[in-house]
Amino acid sequence: MEFTEEIVTDFESTVSEVIELYQHRIQWLLQDSRKVFGVIKGTKVGLLVDVSHLSYGPRLLDFQKNLLCLIDEQLCYKKQLYCLSFSTEISPLWESPKTINVHVLREVRQWIEELEPGRGCNLLKALRHVLPMKELNSLVLIVGSCPDQSFEILCDYTQQCTLGRKVQIHTVIYDCSNPASLTVLKNLAEAVRGCYHCYSSKGENFDSSDFHLLLQESQKAKDLLKSIKQTFQRRVGDLLGSERADVSTAFANTEPSSFFPKPPKHKGPLVIQTPGILGKTSADWLKTYGLKAKKLDLYQVLAPNAFSPVEDFVPILKKTVSSTLHEAMMMQFEWYDGTIKNIHVDLPVLYNYQKLLAKMVRIYEKRVDWLSVASRRIWGSVYERRVVILVDISVTNSTYISHIQHSLRLLLEEQMSDKDSFNIIAFGSDIVPWQQELLPSQPENLEKAWRWVLSLECKGSRNVLSALRRAVEVEFKDKDKHKSQGLYLLTTGIPDQETHTISAYVAEACRGFDLQLHVCLFSVTKGTDSSGIIPARYANPTETASAFKEIVQAANGRFHWFGEAGIFESDDISSIISEMEKAKNYSQKCAFLVESLKQRSVKQSVKPLTPEGHSNVLMRNEERKKQKVPSPKPTAVLKDVKDNHGAERNTPVRVVAWRPPSARAGIPPAQTVKEWPQTENKGKHKPRKQAELSVSVFYTEEGRNVGTIYQRYPKAMHIRKSVCSVTLPKEEEICSSKEWLTKYSIKKLKLELSRLMFDCTHQKKTVECLHKKVSAKYCSIFPSREINGVVKHLQFHPKELKSYTEQLGNVLQRYVQRVQWLLSGSRRLFGTILEANVCVLVDTSGSMGPYLPSVTKELTSLIWEQLRKNEVRFNLLRFADNTESWKEYLVEAADESCHDAVQWVSTCHAHGSSCILAALQRSC
Repeated sequence: MEFTEEIVTDFESTVSEVIELYQHRIQWLLQDSRKVFGVIKGTKVGLLVDVSHLSYGPRLLDFQKNLLCLIDEQLCYKKQLYCLSFSTEISPLWESPKTINVHVLREVRQWIEELEPGRGCNLLKALRHVLPMKELNSLVLIVGSCPDQSFEILCDYTQQCTLGRKVQIHTVIYDCSNPASLTVLKNLAEAVRGCYHCYSSKGENFDSSDFHLLLQESQKAKDLLKSIKQTFQRRVGDLLGSERADVSTAFANTEPSSFFPKPPKHKGPLVIQTPGILGKTSADWLKTYGLKAKKLDLYQVLAPNAFSPVEDFVPILKKTVSSTLHEAMMMQFEWYDGTIKNIHVDLPVLYNYQKLLAKMVRIYEKRVDWLSVASRRIWGSVYERRVVILVDISVTNSTYISHIQHSLRLLLEEQMSDKDSFNIIAFGSDIVPWQQELLPSQPENLEKAWRWVLSLECKGSRNVLSALRRAVEVEFKDKDKHKSQGLYLLTTGIPDQETHTISAYVAEACRGFDLQLHVCLFSVTKGTDSSGIIPARYANPTETASAFKEIVQAANGRFHWFGEAGIFESDDISSIISEMEKAKNYSQKCAFLVESLKQRSVKQSVKPLTPEGHSNVLMRNEERKKQKVPSPKPTAVLKDVKDNHGAERNTPVRVVAWRPPSARAGIPPAQTVKEWPQTENKGKHKPRKQAELSVSVFYTEEGRNVGTIYQRYPKAMHIRKSVCSVTLPKEEEICSSKEWLTKYSIKKLKLELSRLMFDCTHQKKTVECLHKKVSAKYCSIFPSREINGVVKHLQFHPKELKSYTEQLGNVLQRYVQRVQWLLSGSRRLFGTILEANVCVLVDTSGSMGPYLPSVTKELTSLIWEQLRKNEVRFNLLRFADNTESWKEYLVEAADESCHDAVQWVSTCHAHGSSCILAALQRSC
């Protein structure tokens, strides 16, 4: 882009005019009634005046004077007006809003002059009187004391009444020094998206939403003007004195990006800040503040009022019958697993739930804003305790070195003071570390690191893999002994190495350890930089971002991509936005439920008229209801009962033969109780297992009389299996893997999946009335798995499954550490030496020539790492054409003998053939 000096000057003058316009607007707001009450919006205004704070005397006269000024300067130009004063009770001037004219204004002035002080501030009662008036589009609340009701009550009622309406709420805190009143009314205005104005006759605590917005815009304009002056006067310098200033060329020679705000004292000492908020990733933060963590998942809220459709086979009807009552009385809603549930819609619960969702969305918005400012918009949230920073200083970044330095300055000032240790590694073609090891994050170390950063110069290409290897193998060489470790890579382009090579390395380096790699990608170039330097590998910004995403995923880290226009992509911000979209989806589903309920209510309220020819249908139905059920016919059972018990009881026993409630199905006549088939109830009523009966016999005190105690023991209850807590030793035991697994295998730790599952009892059974085998209908609801030919169900709660997964993860991590230990040092070639007496046979025949140097090196490691450390009695024997032993007997592993053994091993050389049998015979 090219700008002439005239264009730049005109732009500066325009910005200056805007600043002056803002200042005039602020001065205008601080005059007359606008200073006391602010600017009243809307054309049909409801004026609610609190008189509880007034007292007879000058305070009342000043308040009346200010109200009269408000009427004459602002409210007289409105279309309609409604006035009401309130304290404990309300006192409206009219029953409904009045169109403004001379007579109405005279009545209002007279009403103001007759205001009298009261007690209490019943703001809720005033709102309940005014908000139902649909004619008003603006409410002005003038309050001088703390309302009697809490903020939650006032906010709930106001939001309910203004839902779907465009009503402007303007709250005025008049000459009130109570902090509670200021907080309640300000939060009320913000909750309903209204305006607030705070006035004090003493000039204290003045605040206004309009005033605040103007100050913000004025400050932005001043910062812009300052940036223009710094950029074109200090950076470009003499270029503005010419006829035309090529700004793009000037930026290429100095700073082409204005994304990073560079302070005037760039090379000054650090201003170290202590982080006020504990750093967390958004994923960890959502475990505490997510919708599910706050129990605001829609399905969690609806679960108490959700019912599954009931469908069962009725033997007497010989068909499957579905329930219809729930479908008729409730709303149908698709559940998260795809099934349909019958939901009882509780409107107050859903309304409160939507309010909580809106509150959580506001919290998420604040989190996104917090992640988008200061050093977090460059580095994200740095939360690990041990941190290594990798900085790209390749030659393509030579024009951006000041921005790289400023990025590191922000990080050192804002996020590094609370860490345990840190280091900085700069890389181009070569690796340049600040220190050879991690140092504590003390202020003096941070200042030294900053001075070192100021001395960095860009050169070479982007050797990312070497920088990663240096950090992993030197700074994090003891990564298995620490937790919360992080690598932060700041770069501007594609690495020199292939993406899959770096991904494979970081995946292997981070697997099994608490170590993550995070990438901060700054897009500043498109293939070449402004100086025409071509990088070692070419990739456009999108391809570069895709490559680093793959690397980050392999290292379980986070990706942060930003540029001159702002943040393009951030895993932390994406997680929060995803949660916000989930909240929006839940809110839409709630609205769908409420709307469906309204439509059903409208349909049920509209009933069809009964035709004239059938006007007596209701009368007939009522007559049918009044008829009594006829008595049953006597059966053989009744006769037996009367014959056997008639003499003992005065009231005869009556047994009514059961009939189904429906008369449509073809059902045989009622039978006597004795004739009922016994097979019908076999499937429905299974005889319960009786409790065990214990009989105890004892002699009484009277002669040989014997007493007996019958005692029933309750049936043993099923004990729910729980997930065992696992604790594995950190130190490695010198034993075989088989022996080690006898103590710490999945089975021994009681973490087998089969142990946590229950046998499936929903097997196919024969239904006699259907004459076929039928399987259980709800068998597929529970997660199932076939183990050893038996189908088993997993009946665990999500919390228990999460605990089980964590325990398995800890065990898997310990297994990985054991494998890595077995593959390290001399154990990689010789395994673990378990015996107390050992003889090592080494083949030195000619075929071992290429491999003998590495074998002798590993033998040296074996002698010191295992034989000496574990105090093993040992001997060495080499064989080729002949056998030769180091000693004639086993030797104790002392320092002197180990030195002698190492020296003897170094004399081995390959020659001749191999005589394995002779070597084995001699060793025995």
